Amino acid sequence: MIHGGAAYELIRRRGGRHRTIPTRRPRIHTVRAIPVDEGAERRIVPPATAADIEEADWLARAGAGDRDGSFTDLYRRYESRVYGLGIRLLGDRGLAEELVQETFLRLWRGAGGYRPERGSVRSYVFTIARRVAVTLWRRPSSRPIGPEGPEGPEPGADDRVEQIILSVAVRDAMDALTPEHREILALCVERDLSQAEAAAELGIPVGTVKSRTHHALRSLHDALAERGVLA
Repeated sequence: MIHGGAAYELIRRRGGRHRTIPTRRPRIHTVRAIPVDEGAERRIVPPATAADIEEADWLARAGAGDRDGSFTDLYRRYESRVYGLGIRLLGDRGLAEELVQETFLRLWRGAGGYRPERGSVRSYVFTIARRVAVTLWRRPSSRPIGPEGPEGPEPGADDRVEQIILSVAVRDAMDALTPEHREILALCVERDLSQAEAAAELGIPVGTVKSRTHHALRSLHDALAERGVLA
């Protein structure tokens, strides 16, 4: 089961919009809290942080021809994180190293095409990395020869790696939330407690549970969008 899967499904079913958790069950009332894809090209982009601005500047400089200092700074910041993603997704150090190399090669080649208004550099890097991971998984030489022999992968293997990639992204998004936000989502979404029940368990007012849940779902939506999970 995907860590945070119920919260992810809650947002996904609403087309990327999060919804409030009701004070009473089982009826769930929804609100349009975040507009998503109202136009053909419109999407949610979280507010830029100082790191986002710095990284966008690095990539812009790399795209303009500064392939030493700026690109080296990006590599140093993300190399270990992309490698860690490769280990989780591909389960092999050699493939994880290849994932790093191919990801940064594509980033190097595509630096001039990066558009900060469409998302952060972090999102751009990990979107590339996930695409490379899928490509590596689908490559026959990357897979051990199992009972099915060398003729081809086991049926459904591609679907499984897509699911693994999604699971890692959702878990990473959940881990990016504050402890309070993770806790309230675990109670109100994963355990399906009402707001009153969650308030009693936490010893806080129902109004605080309502506000905290709203902000937690908004933060989760932004974290998922940042990781390329939501369009």
